[in-house]
Amino acid sequence: MNNSKGILPGLYVITDPDLLPGSKLLTGVEAALAGGAVLVQYRDKKSSEVERLKHAQDLVSLCMHYQVPLLINDDPALAKRVRAQGAHLGQQDGSLAAARQLLGPDAIIGATCHGQLALAERAQQQGADYLAFGRFFTSGTKPGAPSAELSVLTAAKVLARPLTAIGGVTLANGADLIRAGADLLAVIGDVFSQPDICSRAKAYQSLFQQHHAFFQSGAHHDAI
Repeated sequence: MNNSKGILPGLYVITDPDLLPGSKLLTGVEAALAGGAVLVQYRDKKSSEVERLKHAQDLVSLCMHYQVPLLINDDPALAKRVRAQGAHLGQQDGSLAAARQLLGPDAIIGATCHGQLALAERAQQQGADYLAFGRFFTSGTKPGAPSAELSVLTAAKVLARPLTAIGGVTLANGADLIRAGADLLAVIGDVFSQPDICSRAKAYQSLFQQHHAFFQSGAHHDAI
């Protein structure tokens, strides 16, 4: 796992305007951060441009307080405007090279690779900082997304980038994903639909401490 951008193994929370409407956006994300989330993505396909700007600005301030990177989904221009740490791009969301040129060498840029190692290889060659695979299980957010096999995580370890698993991730199946090779578990519903978001985030972090090699090797002591 190439950790040059400071991406640590752990829970990667992605926001959802239905689960976190209005003021619940900040309180929900803060609860996840307090529980140990290591990466946050602002994803909102519904709000107006003015609302998204305000939300992104507020989240940048919150994430800076917790020293956790904030990425903007599908919108490098918004990421640059609010000085977020980077962006996540799907396969239809413009080129990684253009995002890199806009955001600079220090930004974290992630790429959706579905279940295909070939897409991951191309994204790595184009400078992606992490590679996202999924959906591995039935997803309430993207029920029509193409499926992925656990074996793609194991195969992608050779690409030397942090690997993200997304799509129907829960506490019950998270350990299998980590053991297969996931460095990050990207979660929406199984965190933000919970009555105690902070406790749920802590439970995910416990999964990593139990099953990810980073914590087994003692490397996390060197990283602190």
